[in-house]
Amino acid sequence: MATGYILIIAILILGGVIATVGDRIGTRVGKKRLSLFNLRPKNTAVLVTILTGLGISASTLGILFLADEGLRKGVFELEDIQKDLRRKRVQLENTTKQLDTTRTELEQARIEQSKAQEDLQEINKSLQSANAKQQQTQAQLNRTIKQQAQTQEELQRTQKQLGQVATQYQQAKTQLQSVYAERNKQLAEIKLLKAERQRLYEEAKQAIAEAQAAIDKRDRELAKRQEEIEARDRKIASLDNIIQKRNLEITAREKIIAQREARLKDLEAQQQDLEQEVARLEKYYQSYRDLRLGKLALFRGQVLAAGVVRVQQPSAVRQAVIQLLQEANRNASIELTEPNLNPAPNVQILRVTEEQVEQLSKQIQDGREYVVRVFSAGNYVRGEKPVEFFADAAINQVVFSGGEVLATTSADPKTMTSYQLRQRLELLISASQFRARNAGILENIQIDGTFIRFVAQLRQYDQPLDIKAIAAEDTYTAGPLKVKLVAIKNGQVIFST
Repeated sequence: MATGYILIIAILILGGVIATVGDRIGTRVGKKRLSLFNLRPKNTAVLVTILTGLGISASTLGILFLADEGLRKGVFELEDIQKDLRRKRVQLENTTKQLDTTRTELEQARIEQSKAQEDLQEINKSLQSANAKQQQTQAQLNRTIKQQAQTQEELQRTQKQLGQVATQYQQAKTQLQSVYAERNKQLAEIKLLKAERQRLYEEAKQAIAEAQAAIDKRDRELAKRQEEIEARDRKIASLDNIIQKRNLEITAREKIIAQREARLKDLEAQQQDLEQEVARLEKYYQSYRDLRLGKLALFRGQVLAAGVVRVQQPSAVRQAVIQLLQEANRNASIELTEPNLNPAPNVQILRVTEEQVEQLSKQIQDGREYVVRVFSAGNYVRGEKPVEFFADAAINQVVFSGGEVLATTSADPKTMTSYQLRQRLELLISASQFRARNAGILENIQIDGTFIRFVAQLRQYDQPLDIKAIAAEDTYTAGPLKVKLVAIKNGQVIFST
């Protein structure tokens, strides 16, 4: 404060001294009627007065500029500050445009996310890409917001500097006004300069006010947009929760669908088995027709030779396979020979290849006990040759344990005829034969006991019974399967074969 008073007093004293000196110089010039630069004495006096006023103004400004650095920067660097302010505004506009672009990308990502919700069956890949893009957009938005905050801080610092310059400029203006008030009558040029500077100051003040208003408006818009972004983020979080819940529901439904598909596959497998069995029955029927006509000697799937083979030494595997194929060749030759004729010896009926021998040898060379069967690959009439075949090797293991139930039916001897009872028992035996063939036992089943006596006992009973076909003993793959028929009433065995 004391420095300001001293500065004002020094300016007043200096102005008084310069004015006094100028007045005396002007008086002497007027009295002596001196002439400078070939001017008239009156004009010379006016020139001296002007130079004196210029000296007062120059000394005043020099003192102010030397004493106050802020004023000096405000006067000489005002244009740079305004350029910096315009540059900051451009940066702010660029940041705003980038923010709008980011919001557009975010909106596009949200649209893609909505599309992904509509197509829930393909959500696994689409949702991951949408989430990745959303994360990138969110990261870019965070960087933009951070850059905007930095730009805002720089703008605030610039505004603070402008405020300081305006304050210092106001102080300088006040000081200049006090000086100009005392010299108002004598220095008309200084008054005009003062008016010009006042106008510039007003323009600068108005520009600063407009800039401040624009910055405040932009701040309000940014705050409003920030609130909208936060609201959209909350909405996105809510949608993410809904998506997670729907994903859980979809997972549960997929499990149910998987269970149903597994059940459907089981049913399809059963259907295929039934279709294969029907096809096989049709083939058997065709073969039966050919057999009745007296043409068919070998039918498709007929066992030409079978045996239980267990080879301990690898060198003996090939010999065992060849012996089995020779036996199948003899049996095929016998079947294809016309009645009342002897089969030709050493005639090769089967079409045997080295590849088939090697393949069958590899299957039984591990030293375990195998049931090896040679089947006819097609239907052949008498005299037809060569005969195609295929071989099968299965481990000789227990297929049915003794007492295992093979098939079950019910019968009411009181209401059923003898033919119906016998047909029901034949169906029971056929079902047992069907299970045996599916298990790999190709030989016909054998009834353990007397079948006729079982039928007679069944006809004498006058109550409904459950009839079961059970394995009489442990049965291996090589067979045969011995079946025991049992009549059961209320869980108790009444009689059996």
